[in-house]
Amino acid sequence: MKTTDHFRRTIQAYLGKRAASDELFAVSFQKPHKNINDCITYILNTVQKRGCNGFTDDEVFSIAVHYYDEESIEIGKEINCKVLVNHTVELTQEEREQAKVDALKRIENETYAKIKQQSQRATPKKHEPQPQASLFDF
Repeated sequence: MKTTDHFRRTIQAYLGKRAASDELFAVSFQKPHKNINDCITYILNTVQKRGCNGFTDDEVFSIAVHYYDEESIEIGKEINCKVLVNHTVELTQEEREQAKVDALKRIENETYAKIKQQSQRATPKKHEPQPQASLFDF
């Protein structure tokens, strides 16, 4: 199965957090015959059956929880697809500083390229010198 790794990590992180705060779900989450790969397969098959391409986080997470809560559940066949995950990226202070440096450098380069392009348009093109006729050439 080739789902997006970020999708798998997002689901796994949610389930782990839920198990840590919900004792009843923690029991379901520890079932030996349940695993994240089958959970992802179940989510993808459920989404496909519903025929909709967009789901809220809560809808997807509830499908994942349902997979772990149900004792016998039809998982379905593996689906080879890409999953888009909308998320907020949390950057460290160092990553933010590097992003600022990179952005300033990119702006500097773009500005320089624009100025150079404008100056090339403003400068008249130099023509090849035309040989001048001489009185002595005749």
